[in-house]
Amino acid sequence: MTYNPEPKYDHGDQLKIGILLANLGTPDAPTAKALRPYLRQFLSDARVVEIPRIIWWFILNCIILVIRPKKSAEKYASVWTKEGSPLLVHAQKQALLLRGFLGQKIKSPFTVELGMSYGNPSMASAIAKLKAQHCDRILVFPLYPQYAASSTASALDAVWRVLLKTRNVPAIRTIKHYHDHPAYISALAQSVREHWRINGKPSKLVISFHGVPKFHLLKGDMYHCECHKTGRLLAETLELNKDEYLIAFQSRFGKQEWLKPYLANTLEALGKAKTKRVDVICPGFSSDCLETLEEIAIEGKHMFQNNGGGDYEYIPALNENEAWIHAMTTIALENLQGWVSVGWDDSQAKKEAEMTRLRAKALDAIN
Repeated sequence: MTYNPEPKYDHGDQLKIGILLANLGTPDAPTAKALRPYLRQFLSDARVVEIPRIIWWFILNCIILVIRPKKSAEKYASVWTKEGSPLLVHAQKQALLLRGFLGQKIKSPFTVELGMSYGNPSMASAIAKLKAQHCDRILVFPLYPQYAASSTASALDAVWRVLLKTRNVPAIRTIKHYHDHPAYISALAQSVREHWRINGKPSKLVISFHGVPKFHLLKGDMYHCECHKTGRLLAETLELNKDEYLIAFQSRFGKQEWLKPYLANTLEALGKAKTKRVDVICPGFSSDCLETLEEIAIEGKHMFQNNGGGDYEYIPALNENEAWIHAMTTIALENLQGWVSVGWDDSQAKKEAEMTRLRAKALDAIN
């Protein structure tokens, strides 16, 4: 085993707490050239695609990576911003805002970095930045409210792969899920109410989550249950009755059965029923991305209206919503207990650091 080099450390350097925000990832540009390595890394993850490796290698390299990069690049180009990929832009702003909000709550040294399971900034680069700032304890905060092996666990896998090559491994805490956390549910409800305040209330609220194959549930993945709990709690907070909302699952891929009901079928049925207006929200996404901005906001609208439906509104992801940053701060603080302090004394810390430095010099002189 060859270990990654450790950052320079001197006795007396101030140790910090690191918060690592973990998200899926994004290509570097909306081009087929940039999509190919990103898709190869993403779709090669056995957490994401649980098909026998030999069979999947052929499908991925001989079919998908030949056809899909160009088509995906066109879709990314339709949502790309002047600042770059929507997901990356929102996630970077979330990291910056979380750093500021936490700084108002705690005084002890900490920092926040963003790492992606696939693409850039990589998990390796994020952990390297945290270690370079002398973070000896790291809280991994996946930006997935509902746990799934294909999302949360794959992000944690990316962290562990880096630590396998790390000589001086920091203490690690992980957040598994917060699908039912009151602050998260409240942030979702506030975003919906604000949307309705401006645009009025719809005939039906569709609460849609990213789909996974049904066998994931049958083999013990709790994702399906957590999505339904999030949907139920959101509806209860909004005081909706059972006829005013639906829960569905989007982004089905392949021929096998996925979690139902499928969003496509749901929108088609609502359109044929001449529903006057449908609003769609995707609570599983902390940031808007290709899936929400193109598949849900654009393709979903076409599907609903082409089948006879009326108005269609996509309610944006939480993004930099202040209530969401407050929720992130609350969730982080609950998981940082014992690691951070509101009573940090900077001058005392500097004195202790200087004493540590002097003791180290004295030992060097003796030896």
